[in-house]
Amino acid sequence: MAELTGHTSKVLFTAQSPDGCTVASAAGDKALDFLYHHLPKDSSLLPKYSRWAFQQGMIPRKNSRGNLDRFIPNRSSVNFDLAHCMLFQGRKGKENPAASSPSEDAYQRKLKEVFGMTRTRILAFKNKPPAPVELAPQDFTYFCQSRRAKPERYIPQTSERTLDAPDLIDDFCLNLLDWGCSNVLAIALGSTVYLWDASNGSTSELVTVDDDKGPVTSVNWDPEGCHIAIGLKNTEVQLWDSTSIRQLRTLRGGHQGRVGSLAWNKHILTSGSADGRIVNSDVRIRDHVVETYRGHSQEVCVRKWSSTGRQLASSGIDNLLHIWDKSMASSNSATQCLHRLEDHRAAV
Repeated sequence: MAELTGHTSKVLFTAQSPDGCTVASAAGDKALDFLYHHLPKDSSLLPKYSRWAFQQGMIPRKNSRGNLDRFIPNRSSVNFDLAHCMLFQGRKGKENPAASSPSEDAYQRKLKEVFGMTRTRILAFKNKPPAPVELAPQDFTYFCQSRRAKPERYIPQTSERTLDAPDLIDDFCLNLLDWGCSNVLAIALGSTVYLWDASNGSTSELVTVDDDKGPVTSVNWDPEGCHIAIGLKNTEVQLWDSTSIRQLRTLRGGHQGRVGSLAWNKHILTSGSADGRIVNSDVRIRDHVVETYRGHSQEVCVRKWSSTGRQLASSGIDNLLHIWDKSMASSNSATQCLHRLEDHRAAV
């Protein structure tokens, strides 16, 4: 986790690039910042070692007969009778040093030669001490070294690029920033929508709406990154082709307030409005309103479809978070939400 700084006012909108390496943020200081971070190298080529294999298969077991401790002698090579005799004979000689005579000493030496008792060491090694056990194989040691040599992920604390956004509306209920899969960032400044191409850094103007319709209150790219939906203050939603820079159609009649949030689900465009309603529009047909969700008492701020396209999450300034099931939606009656979360103390 890292804290990214750069704005002097509250952050209103954020968007992430398709490759996940860049974050764009727009704030109340009328600035658009771009923060780049480098992803770690691909670790899929490194060898994999499971915990079970390391513990069970690579370290020799301690109960092996050949794995002897180098500080404990091999007891099978020790003559315990001889050791006992040498210990006690030596102790008697030390206790009575004057009792022995030269003839007695000669007799003892002769007796030791006959019975092979000339050895003075009690404990002796007949086998060489075993080699030390390797705690890890060589390939695992190389794996550990390669992991330590891997460079750490670098996340900068400040932005790498800053663009001016003089007419950015200071309203967190709106959604004025979106990054499409074609690597083009769309931002709404007042009544104008601009496109910034991240591949070459070029900026172009898509559309400037009339004063009686604007300002622009939301923007959202379609899944293919070719078409963009634009929500307006006068309750309308416009669909534009970013390649040919032309308007495709206008969706009317779905809302009674400004359209502050948009979300695509294949050919279904979901819009949330200040009237508290959420409308699903099929952009392929003339009568585009196909489903309506009624559950918020105030303006809908954010909505997002699940990856399966079957459930929709919505939040608003009424401090509520709803989870909707697409199969339960209807255009003629109020829709019952699947889940209703009421624990928030402020707008979600």
